[in-house]
Amino acid sequence: MSVKLLKPSEPRPPPRAPPTAASASPPAKLLPWWAAPRPSGGRFPGGGFRGGAEGAAKMAQAPVLRIQSDWDQVLRRNEEEVWLSCRSPGKPTLYGTLTCHGLSPDGIPEIVASEGFEVSAITKKCLLVSCSRENTSSKFLAPYTAFCRIHQKSITCLDISSGGGLGVSTSADGTMKIWQAANGEVRRNLEGHIYDVNCCRFFPSGIVVLSGGMDARLKIWSADSGSCVATFQGHKAGILDTAIVERGRNVVSSSRDGTARLWDCGRLTCLGVIADCGSPINGIALSATDNSLNLGSPEELPSEREVGTEGKLLLLAREDKKLQGVGLQSRQPIFLFIGSDAFNCCTFLSNTYLLGGTQDGTIYQLDVRNTKAPVRVIQRSGAPVLSLMPYKDGFIASQGDGTCFIMQQDLDHVLDLTGPDCDPVYKVAMWGKEIYTCCRDGLLRRYQLSDL
Repeated sequence: MSVKLLKPSEPRPPPRAPPTAASASPPAKLLPWWAAPRPSGGRFPGGGFRGGAEGAAKMAQAPVLRIQSDWDQVLRRNEEEVWLSCRSPGKPTLYGTLTCHGLSPDGIPEIVASEGFEVSAITKKCLLVSCSRENTSSKFLAPYTAFCRIHQKSITCLDISSGGGLGVSTSADGTMKIWQAANGEVRRNLEGHIYDVNCCRFFPSGIVVLSGGMDARLKIWSADSGSCVATFQGHKAGILDTAIVERGRNVVSSSRDGTARLWDCGRLTCLGVIADCGSPINGIALSATDNSLNLGSPEELPSEREVGTEGKLLLLAREDKKLQGVGLQSRQPIFLFIGSDAFNCCTFLSNTYLLGGTQDGTIYQLDVRNTKAPVRVIQRSGAPVLSLMPYKDGFIASQGDGTCFIMQQDLDHVLDLTGPDCDPVYKVAMWGKEIYTCCRDGLLRRYQLSDL
């Protein structure tokens, strides 16, 4: 029986012990993006596709490498060692160690791997580990720095401004703060929501913040002064996610009340209910799509206050195991995909491909032109997928077991971002070659891809 990860707004249990080989869920292999043809599909009323996980081919299982979360600190000391594991379905988990045998003049640890493992490409923050038995490898990247003084409790959401200079984050301690991305120095406390703040993001300008809370209110803030400049009301339950339409004259919100709404920022009014699902909408994503995709026509003439909604597809990650696409301007359903568990998050990889992540650790890749069956199904563990974002020709994902990883088409290994010790990584943000994560352990971590 699986245990559902508590949402950021709910009380949290004490930190869990690391998973054992016996309790760990079997992982699955990342297949090349181009390997399989798109399946044919059928229409459902409203002009969209209806599909589901049952239409997918069985996932090929593959081994997963793990390493001790604080490996970079431990291996600075002579004769110290950290644990490794390689878990493969149907086989006993292989355990091993890495041992430090001194430092080079440049401060690079000289590391020796135990039998069955090999280590290479060693730097102060990164190393490549291979398991010869399973013919697999993973590169592990430690955080460049971790900010521990921004919040006092679990950090549930974050974003980085378009210029990379500022960050904004929310916490289970009831606070939302703006901070310097370079050093974590707090610049502003954004006070005004009642109860927890579930989501936050910068507008494209980088000087304005949008947030949604358990008080069912959507708020806009000045990053400069920290003042709330606008409040939207209309949802009947807590807001779980937001999206910004182009430059930000319109925004979209999703809620536990099962609706997604379009808002006019200038007049503080709701321009319409984009979808009413009858089930909480945990996450949303918005993008222009392939020109060949018919997004439908609106039943009524759109308001002149709608700006940039034409040609946009809104993704809805729903609690009732459904990933749905809706035409933002038309309000028409485009597709409905049924997954294996509740969808927690979603994102676009391009104007054709998208991802959805579920509570049971499954990541589905879909082609918006035909969603009867997924193009790819990826599952590294049974931990909930909490965050997804595109990265080059692949993506970054974070999960409820503390893992955060990058998968790319042109790499023959997975890049794992280490640091959390089994605490959920709720959100990932990126600017340039820097990746930021927020975690239940109360730390904001910054990784530098230049360390690779």
